[in-house]
Amino acid sequence: MKITTIILAAGKGTRMRSELPKILHKIANRTLLQHVYDMSKQVENNTITIVYGHGAELVRNTLKDLDAQWIEQKQQLGTGHAVQQVKDHIDDGDIVLILYGDVPLLKRATVTQLLANVSDHSLALLTVNLANPKGYGRIVRDSTGHVTKIVEEKDANTAEKLITEVNTGIMAVRGNQLKAWLNQLKNNNAQGEYYLTDIIEMAVNDTVVIKTSQPSSEDEVLGVNNRIQLSHLERVYQMEKAHFLMEQGVTLKDPARFDLRGTLDNLGQDIEIDINVILEGNNSIGNNVSIGPNCQIINSIIGDQVEILANCVIENAVIGQGSRIGPFARLRPETELANDVHIGNFVEIKKSSVATGSKINHLSYIGDTTVGSRVNIGAGTITCNYDGANKFRTTIGDGAFIGSDTQLVAPVTIGNNATIGAGSTITKDSPENQLTLSRVKQISISGWQRPVKKEK
Repeated sequence: MKITTIILAAGKGTRMRSELPKILHKIANRTLLQHVYDMSKQVENNTITIVYGHGAELVRNTLKDLDAQWIEQKQQLGTGHAVQQVKDHIDDGDIVLILYGDVPLLKRATVTQLLANVSDHSLALLTVNLANPKGYGRIVRDSTGHVTKIVEEKDANTAEKLITEVNTGIMAVRGNQLKAWLNQLKNNNAQGEYYLTDIIEMAVNDTVVIKTSQPSSEDEVLGVNNRIQLSHLERVYQMEKAHFLMEQGVTLKDPARFDLRGTLDNLGQDIEIDINVILEGNNSIGNNVSIGPNCQIINSIIGDQVEILANCVIENAVIGQGSRIGPFARLRPETELANDVHIGNFVEIKKSSVATGSKINHLSYIGDTTVGSRVNIGAGTITCNYDGANKFRTTIGDGAFIGSDTQLVAPVTIGNNATIGAGSTITKDSPENQLTLSRVKQISISGWQRPVKKEK
């Protein structure tokens, strides 16, 4: 069974009040269209066509990596008109699945159930019952319960507006039937548009049964038309992810204040995550990890028994077992920490490796540096790795002790077990097992008078 999925994504989204096309707005840092596409890719034997329109160039450039056929709807004349743009690319024997680029939380199980209802004699339609159906097309049934048509709200009479079962727009149908009905669409309605929903009444007239199914939750089929709806679906999505993690044994101090904007490739046991933590990209978290409040972790690997204290930003980094980070630490890309490393408050590390048991506890910047094991780097130390044009590397050997307020001007090597005196500016290699320091001689001037502010 060959599936042709058509994702309708041409609309402007006027109520978003944004220069950005609606489908490029994001939930969990992925565009609405990306969510729909990702779910569609889970359907077997499936090819995807995206009908796009408003902001065409930006949409294509933003999502150019999607494995899909792109067809532009240059005039937005309704959903039926949008599907008509794909008509020549539909084979008669296909099952055509029609989805919407602004309905991001649809589940594969719901689509699978929908597809199972398609045959030569039946069209599959996804409906939902809403307490407040305002704005939606109503499902009209006859006295035996069979669907006879869909009426858009602007065309509905008083009785039809009382119907709470509404159309989601999501359907599946045989290709040959769809093409025949698309040829019969007319725009004689309040909007002057070609409604895809009109094919329901055509199907009934052709003795094709309308088989309906419903999602497990109405949130699955809610579209995004404004920022309020976008925010609502963001929280729905995040709560689903939070519940999943808690089922896997993760402690979330407050599930309502947690965001997963990506995936967890590995998830250990006994993980504890405090409030306002954001996990973004692809992360791996080991056993017995504690993450304090207000942390952002991006594309990183966190080993077992790691403690991350409050207000840390960790990006494209590797943290070894038993290490402690923060509070207020920043690990930038290509940082690799071995086991039992301590990175303290207001420490920034970039493109550096730190070996086992080393400590950088206070107010330091370490960039483009190889730090050996058992190194102690004092407060206020910086590696001067950039001359305004080029980057240079610093190497600090095992067991070295770097005194506070030291500047290591790269390229420079600090030998094993070397000691650097506090307040030094080191521009030459420092030999191992020796004390190296650079200081101006300290003097005291007797009789010196502190300046006094002059009276006006």
